[in-house]
Amino acid sequence: MLKTIPPLITSELLTVLAEMGHGDDLVIVDRNFPAAAVAGCTTSGVLIQLAGCDTTEASRAILSLLPLDSFVDKPVSRMAVVDDFDAVLDVHQEVQQVVNEAEGREIPIVPLERFAFYEAAKRCYAVVRTTDARPYANFVFKKGVVFD
Repeated sequence: MLKTIPPLITSELLTVLAEMGHGDDLVIVDRNFPAAAVAGCTTSGVLIQLAGCDTTEASRAILSLLPLDSFVDKPVSRMAVVDDFDAVLDVHQEVQQVVNEAEGREIPIVPLERFAFYEAAKRCYAVVRTTDARPYANFVFKKGVVFD
C-alpha cells in the first residue's frame, strides 16, 4: 500500500496511468461493455478489472491521479443512450460532478453514439472495466499534462 494512492488503484492500473502520455485516452466501462474484445484493439492491449466498484468510484480514484487534457475543449466523452441521444442518466450526472471536482472547473462531457463510442474505445490506450450494473456507464478520459 502506498500513501495518497486510492486503494482502488491496482498496481496494473497505476502502471497504465504512468505509461500513458499527453493526449492518450483511457476508457472506463460498465460490466456489460465488450471490454475484452475492445481491449485487444487498444494501444496497450490491456484490460484492467476493477471488481467491486462502480464507474463513479473508479472515475473518482483515477481522476485523483490522472489530469485531464486542458488543450482540448472536450477531454471527456460518454456513451449516449440508444434512441435518446440527449438523455442524461444518473451515472452521467455523477461522473460529471466527479470530473468537475477533479479539475476544479466545469468540463463538458460529450455524448457519443453507441457504435462511435466503441470505435473511440478501440483507439484508447487501455480499458478499465468496473462491475457497475448501470447501463451506459461508459466514459473516455483524455490525459493531460501536469505543470510544475
